[in-house]
Amino acid sequence: MKIKIMLSLSLLLISFAAKACDICGCGVGSYYVGILPEYNKRFLGLRYQYKTLQTHLGPFGERTPLTTNETYQSAELWGGWNIGNKFRVLAILPYNFNERKSQEASGNKNGLGDIALMGYYKLLNHEGMLGSKLLIQSLWFGAGIKVPTGKYEQQERLAVQESPNNFQLGTASVDFTINATYDIRYQDFGINANVNYKLNTENKYAYRYGNKFSSNLLAYYKFRIAHSFTVAPNAGLLYETAQKDVENKKYEVAVSGGHSLSAVMGAEFALTGFSFGANYQNVRSQNLAGGRAYAGNRLMVHVSIPF
Repeated sequence: MKIKIMLSLSLLLISFAAKACDICGCGVGSYYVGILPEYNKRFLGLRYQYKTLQTHLGPFGERTPLTTNETYQSAELWGGWNIGNKFRVLAILPYNFNERKSQEASGNKNGLGDIALMGYYKLLNHEGMLGSKLLIQSLWFGAGIKVPTGKYEQQERLAVQESPNNFQLGTASVDFTINATYDIRYQDFGINANVNYKLNTENKYAYRYGNKFSSNLLAYYKFRIAHSFTVAPNAGLLYETAQKDVENKKYEVAVSGGHSLSAVMGAEFALTGFSFGANYQNVRSQNLAGGRAYAGNRLMVHVSIPF
């Protein structure tokens, strides 16, 4: 009976993820979690993310003399802490490297981004045998907060009325997240699902980025080598959708919001006292900023140490 309940909840979670601002995944976008590194008590690590975006596209998505190529890179200090058996806290401190180039000009912005803190409660936990193999399931629910530690430049918004307000280090707003994570593993084969809903507030410049929903579903398999080394290739989908930004409480920003669907492929490696991993996100379909922006593929790598 417990197994049936868990599987039903899993299907419900995945169904919600399929139905579910800032331009998806770039600049001041939300925080991708994916498969967490293995740890019992705490972990501390570094992540690197690379993303690209084309803006100032024509009305049919074509390049124009004003088209700008933007690159968003971030180095993130992140960590997790399990408090007892029921609670978990995750924190992400990003340092951003933004760059853009066009026929007319180029520029860059480097600096601290917005810090995020997320707390989780383990709602369900099951470990037992199904036939002759081990079945493990867990379901975490939580909420988080993002604080405006990154610099926001109002003159940037005023200068680029026909481009997404994405070339910022931060949003200048306090934002909130609702999160859920589900993992089921049958011996060495597992499925991991994450959903995140980000509720943005208006900043002091009367600008509010659109609320954003993101979800990913990954399948993985753990290969254990010599009892001390684990390789876990994984593959799946990442879906993101964002509402339009709003200015002065009532005016929607046309070049904002949208959705994208990406295929994800990666691998996680774990040694005693050390883990690292990488994933590549290939954007398969998108409609961003009313077709006036185009997101490129993304890369993420990370290293972490459990302690």
